[in-house]
Amino acid sequence: MTMLSVDNLAVTRGGLAVLEGLSFGLDAGHALVLRGPNGIGKTTLLRTLAGLQPALHGSISMPPESMAYAGHSDGLKSTLTVTENLDFWASVYGTDSIEGALDRMNLRGLTERPAMSLSAGQKRRLGLARLLVTGRPVWVLDEPTVSLDAASVALFADAVRAHLAQGGAALMATHIDLGIPEAAILDLAPFKAKPPEQGGISGAFDEAFI
Repeated sequence: MTMLSVDNLAVTRGGLAVLEGLSFGLDAGHALVLRGPNGIGKTTLLRTLAGLQPALHGSISMPPESMAYAGHSDGLKSTLTVTENLDFWASVYGTDSIEGALDRMNLRGLTERPAMSLSAGQKRRLGLARLLVTGRPVWVLDEPTVSLDAASVALFADAVRAHLAQGGAALMATHIDLGIPEAAILDLAPFKAKPPEQGGISGAFDEAFI
C-alpha cells in the first residue's frame, strides 16, 4: 500500500524554486532517506509535504491525518515534565498510552524531570518519543538524530524498524548514517531547480510572508 505519493513536485524557498520535477512513492513498511548537499532543499521539501507551506507545482497524495512531522525543533514544553509532555501529545492525537514511548526511547529514569533540565540528547529523545504517541503511520523526520549519541541512534533505529514492521512508513532527511541500512536512498541533487532563464520554474510567492 502506498502511504505517500509525490508527482512532479516543485518547492520553493524565499520565493525561489529549489527543487522541481520530483516524483516518488513511499509504501507501507518502507523507509526512504533523502540525501543531498546543504541548501538543496531537504527541509523545504519536508515542510511542504507536512503542509507547512504550499507546493509551487505538482501533487502530494496521502491518506488524511496520516502524517507525523518532526522538524529541527523538539517541540517540547520546557516547564512540563517528560511524562507531562508525552501525555500532552497523546491527548492531542487521541492515543491512550505513553508507556511504550518511555521504554522505546529510554526515558523511564527521566519521567519527572522538567524538559528544561534535560540535556540536548535527552530532549531529542523526548522529541522523537512524541512520534510514538501520535498513532500516525507516516513519519516525516528532518535530521532526526541530531544531538544523539551512538546508543540513542540505535534506539531510534530500532523504533523506526518497529514502526515499519507494524505497517508504518518513514521519510527522513539526514547527512549521517541512521543505522537503518535497509532504507532506500533518494538523492535530491538531480532535482535541483534550474534558473528560469534556463527553463526552470519561477517562484510565485515569497515564503517570508507565510
